[in-house]
Amino acid sequence: MSFKEWEEVSLKDVIHFNPTESIKKGTILKKIGMDKLSPFHRKIEGYELTEFMGGSKFRNGDTLLARITPCLENGKTAQVTILNKDEIGFGSTEFIVLREKVGITDNNFIYYLSISPEIRNISIKSMTGTTGRQRAQTNVIENTMILLPPLKEQKEIANIFSSLDEKIEINNQINKKLEEMAQAIFKQWFVDFEFPNDDGEPYKSSGGEMVESEFGIMPKGWEISTLKVLGNFRNGKGIKEGLRTDQGNNLIFGSNGVIGRTNEILQFDPCIVIGRVGAYCGSIQLSLKPCWITDNAIIASPIKKSFLPYLYRCLLNSSLRDKAGGSAQPLINQSILNSLKVMMPPLSLLEKYYNIEYKFFERSAFGKEENIKVSKVRDTLLPKLMSGEIRVPLES
Repeated sequence: MSFKEWEEVSLKDVIHFNPTESIKKGTILKKIGMDKLSPFHRKIEGYELTEFMGGSKFRNGDTLLARITPCLENGKTAQVTILNKDEIGFGSTEFIVLREKVGITDNNFIYYLSISPEIRNISIKSMTGTTGRQRAQTNVIENTMILLPPLKEQKEIANIFSSLDEKIEINNQINKKLEEMAQAIFKQWFVDFEFPNDDGEPYKSSGGEMVESEFGIMPKGWEISTLKVLGNFRNGKGIKEGLRTDQGNNLIFGSNGVIGRTNEILQFDPCIVIGRVGAYCGSIQLSLKPCWITDNAIIASPIKKSFLPYLYRCLLNSSLRDKAGGSAQPLINQSILNSLKVMMPPLSLLEKYYNIEYKFFERSAFGKEENIKVSKVRDTLLPKLMSGEIRVPLES
């Protein structure tokens, strides 16, 4: 196959940038804020209904490219799929909206083009402005020259990447259901106190004895204690750039999720990763395997292995961000965590709970690890297919 069908074009000639839409101010519409976009994730996580007073405007199929730092560098680019046919939505003024030109480009191809290294690097390098408020320049991106495949080939390329993203989304949906089930069990056992008694019956509704506490009534034999009886807390550690490697055996956790791989190990045993400062202060993640945790997070290690699920749920349900200190920005420290009060059930109950919830943890971790592998395949193929280094076979 030759490149004779591929045409050198400027993006502005084949993509509508910030297409014009007419919306009357005060109209109630779906709004997508920057917080609804996840790094390197195609799907948009929800919206809010609110009055339109200004902002970017878009339709289903459009790509939203964050143009402000650090959102652009962090990979906040997504495709709109939450609107109805002919419905218009709006969002942050910090989005650049990209739309197909009918008969020339394909919306799905445009999304993958926008997250390809070539376009991302050009966008990032175009950023200007004061420190912390730099923005990508739309005119620089518009005038970028690319080799554009024919429309049929664009759609085939996009289909390959869409199938990979759909696999990721299926795993995300499974993990969401697992989380809902696990949270329901926690509530049943440790909020409603309907854990199985010695006869396998729900404790409270079967007449289990309850006593008064500073948290209200709780089962007899339980105590009020602090998190330090469940776990040890320590800060993570910054990792040198040279220790990062795409082929590393271990994940690197930041405050907002997995940010890379390394062969180094900072934490051997299963633990909980707590966002320590800034926008992700109080965020909660779980790591079951050896990993590295950066210095913008705190490592929570259970004192006993069987404490891990209960410690995780206590942290997840404690609204940590509301308890944060700090003046310029929210900050969680070890002292705050150690002093948080919790109900302490008997060890025998925590062990029973561990045997149930840890299975949820393992299945969820499998899905997340599989997503990392699928993402790596997608990201490896992306520049090769977009540049034509690898061609897609087309039916004649």
